[in-house]
Amino acid sequence: MDLVKEITRKTVSISEFNRGLAGRIFDDVKENGSKIVLKNNVPECVLMSPDEYIRLIDELEDAKDLLLAEKRLANMNDDNIVSMEEFEKEFNIDFDKIEPISEDEIE
Repeated sequence: MDLVKEITRKTVSISEFNRGLAGRIFDDVKENGSKIVLKNNVPECVLMSPDEYIRLIDELEDAKDLLLAEKRLANMNDDNIVSMEEFEKEFNIDFDKIEPISEDEIE
């Protein structure tokens, strides 16, 4: 029975929008999280807050970065490793002279 309650709580019919209940639905999404919008009893789209959307996109980007890092580590060998000294020399950079940036400057 809990599954039925959860499904009912997480879904909303498109006809509720057509009846002018969008404001109530949006308030519910802000308060309780995402909703699946049904059209003819078939999932049509998902409503979520901008914060939840940003959080999901950030998680997806982090997962992609992790996969890329793992792939690069798996393909790493002595032929494609560059020391910090070699990097500094090639790009004319001295990391000891670079001031770190604060968290405020990043955002």
